[in-house]
Amino acid sequence: LQHSVFVANMSCRNLRVTVLGSGSFATAMASVLGQNGHQVTMVSRQEEVAASINQHHLNCRYFSDILLSHNITATTDPQAPLKDCDYIVNAIPVQASFAYLSNLKGLVRADVPIINVSKGIHIESRKRMSQIIEQIFGPQQPYAVVSGPSFAKELLQALPTALVVASFSESLRQEVQVLFANDNVRTYRSADVVGVELGGALKNVVALAAGIIEGAGLGYNASAFVVTRGCSEMMRLAVAEGGDPLTLSGLSGYGDLMLTCFGSLSRNRGVGVRLGKGETLQQIMESFNEVAEGVATVEAALALAQGKGLDLVIMEE
Repeated sequence: LQHSVFVANMSCRNLRVTVLGSGSFATAMASVLGQNGHQVTMVSRQEEVAASINQHHLNCRYFSDILLSHNITATTDPQAPLKDCDYIVNAIPVQASFAYLSNLKGLVRADVPIINVSKGIHIESRKRMSQIIEQIFGPQQPYAVVSGPSFAKELLQALPTALVVASFSESLRQEVQVLFANDNVRTYRSADVVGVELGGALKNVVALAAGIIEGAGLGYNASAFVVTRGCSEMMRLAVAEGGDPLTLSGLSGYGDLMLTCFGSLSRNRGVGVRLGKGETLQQIMESFNEVAEGVATVEAALALAQGKGLDLVIMEE
């Protein structure tokens, strides 16, 4: 990872950023970009959410007590904001991203960088988001991923957070680093797209297991065992897929894992806790207001592991 204190010319510009999605993390990313002075348009699939952002500067469904910057607007029609934007931030959940982005293929310019902030592995294709973006838009589409230990609520509260920006392009890494960085958000650069994406996806699976241990009341010893072995399984699978082991030991790997396994705001940990207390997955999902990507990622991760001949006991259980 590399941290840079440079301030590029682009940081002084009034950039136009389109955020796809209006969930909790989409709102948090929009908030950071809005605080940085950029013109942000959120594309929501819900009319009432778009209306509440435009009229009251808040997301009526997520964090309705936190005001958003006035330079953040919303719409349900992606055509106009995609036409003239400088960057696209994809915050659509991974399992829905393939279909959603495919419908936008004719609207996205080939020179506009797509910055993905969704974490997971597509269950049907077993692909990471960079692979999905390439399949839909072609290998020429500029791509970056932003990940790391970052609860949406704390980003919205402007609490100190560190993020990792990964891209195959060094110039794009620098641009996106500056795009998100401010007094409260420290951004680091990485060339390891595979490692950053898999770290963000696999930690959700381990967090489910950690939550089950907690919900079942099996104690701290068992929790330490499961999370530690989970770290090993994350590392093995990521390396087998071409990731750098150093990436997994950093913010976007074990750092994000610690937050998700032990933080009270973690959705995946929360699902695990309820499973450990005896609720069925169907009961939990029917009452859940947000997406817990780890649920779908389990199956995709195990399929990848099987293809590499890996035995991942924690994820299997």
